[in-house]
Amino acid sequence: MKNPRLSHRYAKALLDFAKEKNKTEEVFNDMSLLDKTLGENRDLQLFLRNPIVEPKQKHSVFESVFNGSLDEVTYKFLEVLLKQKREPGLDLVCKEFVKLYNTENNIKEATITTAQPLSEELRNKVAGVLAAQTGAKIILKEKVSPDIVGGFVIQIDDHYLDHSVVSKINKLKQEFSQNIFQVQF
Repeated sequence: MKNPRLSHRYAKALLDFAKEKNKTEEVFNDMSLLDKTLGENRDLQLFLRNPIVEPKQKHSVFESVFNGSLDEVTYKFLEVLLKQKREPGLDLVCKEFVKLYNTENNIKEATITTAQPLSEELRNKVAGVLAAQTGAKIILKEKVSPDIVGGFVIQIDDHYLDHSVVSKINKLKQEFSQNIFQVQF
């Protein structure tokens, strides 16, 4: 299922069904767990995409891997995916479900890139400032990249705030390369 529309429809249907059964939080936790597991385990992704393996075998693998840790609503949804032979796109459905859940609950994911890891105090301050500016609850993901030398880069939705030392050095280089003052003899 490479079709984003289709993954959106399945995710929306699951969210609506979870609301109907008052299991939204449980299903969100399950879909987050599935997304994380699929993201970390390439063999499981390849197994799900294998058209030769029977849906019953895939279902038994899900039962053995997650060992009853998934909610009944999530299991029913997985059975529907298996019956419809849509399990190759489970990773896309998981990601789309998390997006829909976050949108509905006014939660935004922000990524901050720094040269060194942030302290807990600083992480909380950054999340608080972003929450105040956006009016949403912020889930802050942290990346460490020594390449930026210092400062920070924050990405939230389509907004990109680059206050890294590397970007400032590059701006200075660009300004000096276009220097209009040249001594002519």
